Amino acid sequence: MLQQLQKNKGKLFWSLVLIGLLICIRLFENQLFYDPFLEYYKTEYAHSSFPKINIFKLFFSLGIRFYLNSVISLFLLYVLFKDTKIVKFSMLLYMILGSVLMISFIFTLNFFGEESKMTLFYIRRFLIQPIFILLFIPAFYYQKQLKK
Repeated sequence: MLQQLQKNKGKLFWSLVLIGLLICIRLFENQLFYDPFLEYYKTEYAHSSFPKINIFKLFFSLGIRFYLNSVISLFLLYVLFKDTKIVKFSMLLYMILGSVLMISFIFTLNFFGEESKMTLFYIRRFLIQPIFILLFIPAFYYQKQLKK
């Protein structure tokens, strides 16, 4: 095991750096991004109305955050697997999933609003958290093991 760690020092180092960047995005989310729902969902939101929202600012902020998380996640996939096919496929998935989620978020916010607080919460969660990387790493690892 120790020999494996020494052999993969670079991979381990860059993986930790990239995971650290994802953590920093989460830690400094209040300073970096406009998202009135951050505080809203920390309170007793079930009985309160939505906060004042600048829809364009929110859309831009969610988009930038999703983009940053996606780029860091793509670099992490490359560091872990050293396979550009995996990165290209993941990039396509991120573009499709990001577009579907952004459209769903804006649609839900504009047309359903207050009655779909939990739907909005979960769509937003997929946009602001790097959840897809938690699915992609085991899936691609499993696929690599099957090819061996």
